[in-house]
Amino acid sequence: MIKSFKQTFLSLDLQSPRWSSAETMAKDYELRQYETAKWVSTVIRGETQKEAMRQGFWKLFHYIQGKNEKEMKIDMTVPVTCLVKSGCTDFKISFFVPFEHQDSPPQPTDSDVFIEERKAAALFVRSFGGFASPEKYAEEAEALARTLRNRGQPFHEDFFYTAGYDSPFKLFNRHNEVWYFKK
Repeated sequence: MIKSFKQTFLSLDLQSPRWSSAETMAKDYELRQYETAKWVSTVIRGETQKEAMRQGFWKLFHYIQGKNEKEMKIDMTVPVTCLVKSGCTDFKISFFVPFEHQDSPPQPTDSDVFIEERKAAALFVRSFGGFASPEKYAEEAEALARTLRNRGQPFHEDFFYTAGYDSPFKLFNRHNEVWYFKK
């Protein structure tokens, strides 16, 4: 528990999904090509985004602490993502499954937690610093959507992902992102 807790809250050298920069479009966003990967996820329904993130994080943290069929501790990864759909109060919170478990991740024992495979995809990404609130994520997502529309870039406008890379205890040089899937 100490190792994962320390990794989680100090953001030390954590694994993240593989991607390559397809092209840097402008100073305010980039296009990335993400590889197919497994994520452990949970859906929190009927809560505010902030509360859904809190509840979802802890459900997934329990999974990596051994609440899985193998009672195996799994290293923390980044980013923690949240699927945000327009006009919806269901939020899917996810952790990337570390590379050593990609082929066969331990199955969750909590019925609200599941393993999903996200197919390879091209994502438009906007990065920003500071502490990210749901309002800040929405503001950054709207700025990215506006830029993509202005440049004629086709993307799925009905949902976006938030991506947080830092523990709440990291005060400086924080990194957050919003992602839109390219059509």
